[in-house]
Amino acid sequence: MTIKKNTTAKETAAFELPETVDKGFLTIEGLRQNNLKDLSLRIPHDMITVIVGPSGSGKSSLAFDSLFAEGRWRFIESLSTYSRLFLERMDRPDLDSIHNIRPAVAVEQKNPVRSSRSTVGTATEVNDYLRLFFARAGVLHCPQCHDEVAPSSPASIADALLAGAPGEKAVIGFDLRVGGRSGAELGSELLSKGFIRVRPGEETVNLAEETLPDKLPEIIGVVADRLVIREEDRPRLVESIETALREGGGALWVENPDSGKSRRFSAMLMCDRCNIKVERPTPLALSFNHPVGACPECKGFGNVLNYDPDKVLPDRNLSLEEGAVEPWTKPAYRWWYEELARCAGEYGIDLTKPFSKLSERERKLVFEGSADFDGIDAFFSYLDTKKYKLHVKVFSSRYKGQTECSACSGTRLKKAALNLTAGGINIAEASRMTIKEAFDFFNAIELAPLERELSRELLKQLTTKLEFLDQVGLGYITLDRLTKTLSGGEAQRVTLATQLASSLCGVLYILDEPSIGLHPVDIEMLSRQIKKLAQMGNTVVAVEHDPTIIMAADHIIELGPGAGERGGRLVYSGPRGEFMESARTLTSDYLTGRQTIHVPRWRRNGSGRHLTLKGASGNNLKDVTLKVPLRTMTCVTGVSGSGKSTLIVDTLYNIAAAHFKNAKGARVEKPLEYSHIEGLGDLAGVRLIDQGPIGKTPRSNPLTYMGGFDDIRRIYADLPGSRARGLTPGSFSFNVPGGRCEECRGEGVKKLEMYFLPDVYIRCEACGGRRYKSGVLDVRHRGKNIFDCLEMTFEDASRFFPGEAALQKRFSILKEVGLGYLKLGQFATTLSGGEAQRLKIARELAEEGQGDTLYILDEPTTGLHMDDTKKLLSVLGRLVDSGSTVLMIEHNLDCMKTADHIIDLGPGGGGQGGEIVAEGTPEQVAKSRKSLTGRCLKQTLSQPDSR
Repeated sequence: MTIKKNTTAKETAAFELPETVDKGFLTIEGLRQNNLKDLSLRIPHDMITVIVGPSGSGKSSLAFDSLFAEGRWRFIESLSTYSRLFLERMDRPDLDSIHNIRPAVAVEQKNPVRSSRSTVGTATEVNDYLRLFFARAGVLHCPQCHDEVAPSSPASIADALLAGAPGEKAVIGFDLRVGGRSGAELGSELLSKGFIRVRPGEETVNLAEETLPDKLPEIIGVVADRLVIREEDRPRLVESIETALREGGGALWVENPDSGKSRRFSAMLMCDRCNIKVERPTPLALSFNHPVGACPECKGFGNVLNYDPDKVLPDRNLSLEEGAVEPWTKPAYRWWYEELARCAGEYGIDLTKPFSKLSERERKLVFEGSADFDGIDAFFSYLDTKKYKLHVKVFSSRYKGQTECSACSGTRLKKAALNLTAGGINIAEASRMTIKEAFDFFNAIELAPLERELSRELLKQLTTKLEFLDQVGLGYITLDRLTKTLSGGEAQRVTLATQLASSLCGVLYILDEPSIGLHPVDIEMLSRQIKKLAQMGNTVVAVEHDPTIIMAADHIIELGPGAGERGGRLVYSGPRGEFMESARTLTSDYLTGRQTIHVPRWRRNGSGRHLTLKGASGNNLKDVTLKVPLRTMTCVTGVSGSGKSTLIVDTLYNIAAAHFKNAKGARVEKPLEYSHIEGLGDLAGVRLIDQGPIGKTPRSNPLTYMGGFDDIRRIYADLPGSRARGLTPGSFSFNVPGGRCEECRGEGVKKLEMYFLPDVYIRCEACGGRRYKSGVLDVRHRGKNIFDCLEMTFEDASRFFPGEAALQKRFSILKEVGLGYLKLGQFATTLSGGEAQRLKIARELAEEGQGDTLYILDEPTTGLHMDDTKKLLSVLGRLVDSGSTVLMIEHNLDCMKTADHIIDLGPGGGGQGGEIVAEGTPEQVAKSRKSLTGRCLKQTLSQPDSR
């Protein structure tokens, strides 16, 4: 391999490929990235390698910060010098050498998409194939009568006449535009072409006997032939049709002189019934991401911002007098209510009755107003005229919500795009299908011979992509689903399926826990797809904790033995068979049963009270009644797409959060459809602990999130060195001016907007990434300055601040949930979803919230090793024992078997889900024949396990 000029000795070693290096392996020597301790190892090509180990042991440092970072660097070396001016400032992995590395593709569990334009169809290129398919093989319909519109050929016109009017007399003619010519000129021209009969009006003129009048209408009829429609005269019929089409600009008419009935045919796209020209949409006109095809009203988004009545009238149990119309309770707009109240008696509007009990006439008057007073609609129309004022614009936005675009009915496309159908549906209807439905539909679609031949390769590519998406467990997702609404695991599998369909070889694929979000029955299917990547000639490296994926690997690398500083060592590297037979590591102990998460000896019965939700019917839920026993650990299970998040988060949480009005966690939204809920009075509050980030900038870190930074800043401000310099606790904050570095404003890094690549954070040159001014960094406590303190792990910090009770409590809880390896000042942007979720759990424990709180957790075991899962379950048990209720959505079998109660949704995903198929203790669910979860639980509970 050629060495570029000005390359350092270290870089030269990384690029050279010594003869002793086996080309069948990716070889790494002296890797010291993050907490990795001088690792040297080999990774076999064209095989599956799984990296295992406790959380924080260095798996991501090896897979992403080293392998992918180096692969990305090799790519950057191929870019222009100008681009490298920015990118060369990025950190390379700290290693001695790396040989035989392939181009790297990282498939992470994060969902980076935030645009409302991106759908599953566009992200997977399925929409591109759909647009080409419909444009090429679709049947065009008239926008008015919806009849099929197709260009006619002379042969097809002849066939139609022979089939529809055999034996009848026919006059074949065409329309001719006069174009300002005189009658004499036009008659002479037509005679020279052999046309004798002309119809300037209702009467026919024989040019051999008469001359045309000088004054002619703009369009006249010309007779091409008169004949009897018979099969034996087919050659003459076709010839006459060809002549009429040629002279008539692609259109002709056929008239029966006896009955007077006529038909029109066109070689162009004309509707015979409506006599209008129809334009066939191009592939671009079928795209909602391009102005040519996007609905002009909603600009291709499918929805528009309008005033939401539910936000304008948040509590319809209030009367108008009590402030049912929320914006009219503000002093600035009280006048609008007073005008209504002045006329209420005259129009029979009861101001004291709850708004929900007003008659339809009264409610209509409140919204539409009358000649004497303005209603809600006029009020917001007035606000729209004042939206150039910032405070009015902000105020009115509170009452807006997304509603379906009335122009396109949510299809995002212009109406012309919907005139094309294939198999009886248009492209918008195809996009509303689930991936499984679309695969079955296009696999069995019936087309005319010509259309099938034209679209043969398109259909092959389309069904191949859909098949891969279905095989990675995404068959329940619709093609028009917004990509930003996918979970991290779903987004990762979308990327994985796209890579499978691309059929690349010679690539290094790095997967970040691909089993996330998958039910145990789907993981086996996923492992087969990962094997396909390797069989295609690719190197697959996966960070994984799931036993099924680990057992599907050819090669296993385990890091450990602990987390943070106690990790980063190579515990094992070798074939899977040897790993299971002779390795004595933490992971192999759990896989072989030497260690296990025990099934509890007894299940909690709870308080005897229940939280009952009835009539839940959002998305695919089928009138579900949910009954959650309070003061228990309840696990909601089911295959992907069965409706778990819809039921628990989108419905139950949003109802409870709106009820308590002080919910922490995710943003509260309008709950999906339900009948009513019982049991909220037995709860003191609700918390949603999901995998959302604790912060979106480097300013946020675990220490500030846990609330311990104030105590540490106070300790440093009380030191003699601080008093001598006049430093206060605020001087040790990197969030406010004073002691922080003003070059990077206390972030330690600067963001470079790359435009064509993701934004890049580089270390601040002024402070060297230490966030503070030199005077602040000169102050030391037990030999460490404030930056050194933030660089400590929580385990180290617990030993560094032995006498601080408040800090010790927080540090202890973080160690209990398995996060002792995190650094106090670690950027929140570098935390995984699982780490962020455990931080939220730790903060709840540290705050000692009141009992009878409902904790809703979304897959809390994400990113956890089996040993860390055992610790987490112990912590969650503490929450329940303190009088709270833990309700978690989970696929992990260890969580299922230790739960007090299980609610299983299914039986399948998408349209086949949305029902509760089993509920009860794990042992009871395991006996259910209808439950897929029960089958997996039965096998797990039957394994040797000391209770």
